[in-house]
Order: sequence, then C-alpha cells, then structure tokens
Amino acid sequence: MTKKVLLAAMAVAAGVIAAPVSDAQAQAREKIVYLYPAPGLLPAFSPFNIARHKGYYAAEGIDVDFQVGRGGADVAKQVGSNNADLGGGIGDTPIVVRANDVPVKTVAILGGRALIFLTGRNDRGVKGPADLKGKKITVIGLQDTGYYALLGMLASANLKKSDVEVLPAGPAGVTRLVITGEADAMAGVPEWSYAIEQAVPATTQPSEQYYPSMAQAILASDETIAKKPQAIRAFVRATLKAMKEVMDNPKQATADFIAAVPQHKGKEAEMEEILTRYAKFVYPGQATLGAIDEQRLKSVQDFMLKEGIIQKPTPLAELYTNQFVR
Repeated sequence: MTKKVLLAAMAVAAGVIAAPVSDAQAQAREKIVYLYPAPGLLPAFSPFNIARHKGYYAAEGIDVDFQVGRGGADVAKQVGSNNADLGGGIGDTPIVVRANDVPVKTVAILGGRALIFLTGRNDRGVKGPADLKGKKITVIGLQDTGYYALLGMLASANLKKSDVEVLPAGPAGVTRLVITGEADAMAGVPEWSYAIEQAVPATTQPSEQYYPSMAQAILASDETIAKKPQAIRAFVRATLKAMKEVMDNPKQATADFIAAVPQHKGKEAEMEEILTRYAKFVYPGQATLGAIDEQRLKSVQDFMLKEGIIQKPTPLAELYTNQFVR
C-alpha cells in the first residue's frame, strides 16, 4: 500500500477503541486485512466499527487490520491482486472490474437496497437524473463505484457522461462543492446527502429509483475464498451481527458507533439520523441477511452492457457467492 494510504489507515485506527486482550489471544487469531473504499470514520462503516468495538471479530477468532483505499474500484483491484484479504465496494463493483479480468466476488452485501443517492440543490432545479444535463456533479472519485452508479442514473435519462461535468472531489469536497454552489448535485452515501440537506435546500433520491444499483458489498478474491473460507465466514458473520443491531435499534447503535469512533462525540443527533436512514433505506429487503439477489445482479449487468459501461458480460456465478451468509 502507498504511504498515503497507510497514514490514512493509521488515522482511522487511532480513533477506534479496542478491548484489551492478552498477547496469547491476539497471536491465536487469524490475521486478515480489510480495505475500506473511503475513510473508516464514515457512518457507512458503522457495522464494521461496532463489530470491532464490541469484540465480535475477536470472538470469531480473527484479528482484522482495517486500512483505507481509494474508492471501490481501486479496492477491488487491490483485493484481486491479494494485497488485501477483503475489501469494500458496492454490489455493482465485481461487474465492472471482473469484466477487466480482476478476479473478485461479492461474499456478502449489506442490505437489499441501494447505497448511492443523488442529492441536488433545489436552486439548480435538480430533482432527478433528467435534470443533470449541463450540470456539475460530485463523486468521491472516478475509481469509486458510486461513479458507476451515477453513470447508470444518467443512462436512465438518456444522458452520457459527456453531457455533464463529473467532479472527482474526494471525501471532503464531495459535499463541500455542492454546499458552496461550485457543483449542482452529488452522487454519494446517505451521510453526505444529509450534510448537504442541512446546509442548503436540496432533494435526495435513491439511485435505485432509476438504476438497479446495490448496497455496500464485502469483496474477496477467488484465491482468498479458496484459501481462507473460515476467516471470510467469521468476518461476514460478525459484520452482519452489527448491521442487524443498526437495523433493530439505530439509537443504541449510534451510542455504540460513537464509542467506537469518538471523533463523532457531540454529534449524537446527526449520527442517529444517518444510521436511521441506513436502517430504513439501505439495509432492508433481504430474505437472508447479507445474501445477494442474483436477479438484481443480472439486471445491473444487463443495464451496464446495454449502456456501454462494460463491454462484455461475466457469468453470474463468477460475480458472487452466498456461501458465507447461509
């Protein structure tokens, strides 16, 4: 990993409270590396932070080293190259990268709905994708899979990326540029939509209204699936346990999240609103928690192929496995 990525990961880790353990206990656990697609302080990663803080990974016999990557597509490439055991993207990610021979699969998906939302300033007339022609839209980066969700939304309105100006603004700029009026809209996660709404009159809509985008995914390479199935199962089980807690009780989950990431102390009401949005609009809709819907996956791939986002389809069985959520 680059020095910049490692420093970012250290900054994230510094804010997380971990339960004390003996040297023998720590050495007995299987060590795995998980690569976040964005800074780990974000509420989007509350299940991971809660699971770590409450000792769920340790109880499963794994020692997780969380690091930070540069967007979902980049994370998938790092995972596919076995520079990390697991990583985060969205359910759409393997469709894009596997078409470019990156051997990753989704091993769990955190919710039955979409992670990416479109938020537009009301004074710019952005109510949906059809209003984006000629507009400036922020995304975290062009290697982030939120960007591909934006392309899908544009295509639903018969627009191409050349019809708009996409600004890869990073985690800070993705909201700031919309708030200051330097951009007209944003494609991003619920916490960024919330930040914009609190600053200026804005309208937020889920990407799935226009394009069958999916929720946050846990990704693994074919090699890691073959070599470390027990560790993957342990990681998925612990993460889904914490996600279920967010779904069932966002208020208590907020307290747990802030205990895990004390940088958010003093923002209890804000964090609770954001986690409630995840509980209502992202996490529901799965018959089996964590399982990917093959038909939805097929719909996304068909859409990407039709719109030229990918040039060739991948057999669906190569894009995901539900073996770790059963």
